[in-house]
Amino acid sequence: MRGGARNMIKMLLEIHEQPKIIEKLLNENEELMNQIVEELEGRDIANVIIAARGTSDHAGIYGKYIIEHSIGIPVSLAAPSILTMYDKEIDYSRSLVIGISQSGQALDVLEVVSQAKEQGAVTIGITNFNNSPIAEKAQYHLFTNAGVEESVAATKTFTAQLAMLAYLIVKWSKNTEVYEMLKQVPEYVCRVLELEKDIEIAVQRYTYIEDCFILSRGINYAIALENALKIQETSYVKAKGYSISDFHHGPFAMIEDHTPVIVYAPKGPSYRDSLVMLEKLENAGAEIIVVSNDDALLKKHKISFRIPDIESDIITPFCNIVFAQLFACKLSLARGCNPDAPRGLNKVTITK
Repeated sequence: MRGGARNMIKMLLEIHEQPKIIEKLLNENEELMNQIVEELEGRDIANVIIAARGTSDHAGIYGKYIIEHSIGIPVSLAAPSILTMYDKEIDYSRSLVIGISQSGQALDVLEVVSQAKEQGAVTIGITNFNNSPIAEKAQYHLFTNAGVEESVAATKTFTAQLAMLAYLIVKWSKNTEVYEMLKQVPEYVCRVLELEKDIEIAVQRYTYIEDCFILSRGINYAIALENALKIQETSYVKAKGYSISDFHHGPFAMIEDHTPVIVYAPKGPSYRDSLVMLEKLENAGAEIIVVSNDDALLKKHKISFRIPDIESDIITPFCNIVFAQLFACKLSLARGCNPDAPRGLNKVTITK
């Protein structure tokens, strides 16, 4: 796609902004991260509660996995309607409460953060607006600073949320090895962006699909969910994301000949489970798209895409999400849709 044409598609332009946004985010927030970690280490934090909706909820799922993986304390996803619809009170006093919202205007997320702050919990807001209600209410505000996101489909703000969560957790866990990998994420993302033309060609065979499945395992589960959402909202395809472990059960019965399935199979702890699922899908006649950094696996599949050679499940989601965004955007364009303005959707959705 020529540069001029690309600039007409806001979603695509914003996908390409991500390396610089992540680099800037990692360079500008160290002092604040150290301040938050110092407080967390001085508090008796028993658990973490994450409140979010939509795309931000998928960032929250990523956060849940990496906090439990790296810090070893339980994380739950808030049910804000318990507060806003049922008018109940939750004891957040020994919790770290993180509210995630692109706009910072989600009223139900704001209610969780507000109630937690009143009870003396440590509260963090992750938003893209410094003057948003959640930013002003939370004890600490992590400003993603991604610039105005004009496309309805969230891309750069989602990846910035992942980066902010990863930055917090590697600082909190003092994992210098993963911290060094995190600093390389802008470079990794640039390498995935180089797949754009190959993805544009590949999606042509999926122009007329009505449904598809996206599978992954562990920390990358959040990417399967977000990939499905991006396909749903930009191409109006009935896409569904699953954990590989869950898909083995009832959902597998939906697989028929030529059912499109994207499988994220990075090297690491989830790799063996991915191989088992891929074999099962092949035997069922599924149309498989493999995203991996294992050359032997990639050679076995006709439709495959290589991500950079990383074995940390905290880092591979950054590569996988950029592939997911490009795939959704290119599929939308191939189907004659406008990925910047999905039907029936607005950029900011105020939930209560």
